[in-house]
Amino acid sequence: MNIQADHLLVPGEAISSWMQIALQKAGVPSHNAVEVSEALLQTSLWGIDSHGIARLPHYLNRLESGSITATPNMMFNSTGTATGHVDGDHGLGIVVCRHAMDRAIDLALEAGTGVVGVSASSHCGAIGLYTRQATRRGCIGIAFTHSDSFVVPFGGDKAFFGTNPISIALPSEDQKRPLCVDMATSVIPWNRIMNARRDCTEVPESWGVDALGNKTSKPEDITAVNPMAEHKGYALAFLIDMLCGPLNGMPFGPHITPMYASLEKHRNLGSLMMAVDLSRFPGGAMLPRVIGAAINEVKGGNEKIHYPGEPEYLAEETRSKKGIPVELSLLEQFDSWALKLGIPPLTRLI
Repeated sequence: MNIQADHLLVPGEAISSWMQIALQKAGVPSHNAVEVSEALLQTSLWGIDSHGIARLPHYLNRLESGSITATPNMMFNSTGTATGHVDGDHGLGIVVCRHAMDRAIDLALEAGTGVVGVSASSHCGAIGLYTRQATRRGCIGIAFTHSDSFVVPFGGDKAFFGTNPISIALPSEDQKRPLCVDMATSVIPWNRIMNARRDCTEVPESWGVDALGNKTSKPEDITAVNPMAEHKGYALAFLIDMLCGPLNGMPFGPHITPMYASLEKHRNLGSLMMAVDLSRFPGGAMLPRVIGAAINEVKGGNEKIHYPGEPEYLAEETRSKKGIPVELSLLEQFDSWALKLGIPPLTRLI
């Protein structure tokens, strides 16, 4: 155990094992507990701390309150040759969206493309998990999801749409490192604000505004974050919300149950998962090799140039060796849940 001033460096295997135990004690079936724990760990290995292991306490809170179903009865309905819909029964979003992307891939391998809508879901973590999932089976992956109101519309001063992320991933020559864009349509994910509140650290004033629409560096005063690239991020967020919410019979923006409030109420989140079979296009068979060549050409030996997804892969190299940084404030939350669930604290497994 490597103790730093404000965090511990903890081996990923220990964190994953502890999360699996905690989720199972909360009523989640073992195979789903493994699925969620591995997804959260992978996200933290990538350095995406806003959506990694730090989200476990939130999932446990909602499982305890009953707004997330520990053992959902997910239903898939085929609606056409290349389309379908998954009713997530308010299960853990990671479980629901992984199932939906699997169905989209199955459709793509049969029909060339697969588009699967999701309803009655919850927070699904990093959206890039699912697009990379598609690349492992030789497909292009495209995924959208949405959230409750965290983001100021361009020209406004109060939150309306969510951070509404988009991800696209393409298989590359290195199968473990696909080309992948995974980004919020806001300047930063809202969970970065929540982490800053937890850790009592200030943030750049450009990130968000207070209740009066004024810039602030105090995360506790931020009520909404700004859209990325001004009107462009706002426009994308608008479109994604319509494709994830209303298209799947779910609410949008201010009509969605808040993530960190009303814990007893279902989130009613939607998502859209899409897969495209590379082999259906003339350049499909060669695309991974061409992507590898394009990566080498654009980098040109310059280590400062990274291709989409590379920062995450570099972070994974480092964190796999040195461990995951667990903030002491987060460790306190883990210890509190360990006591509540009657399981050993994480530090006992290190």
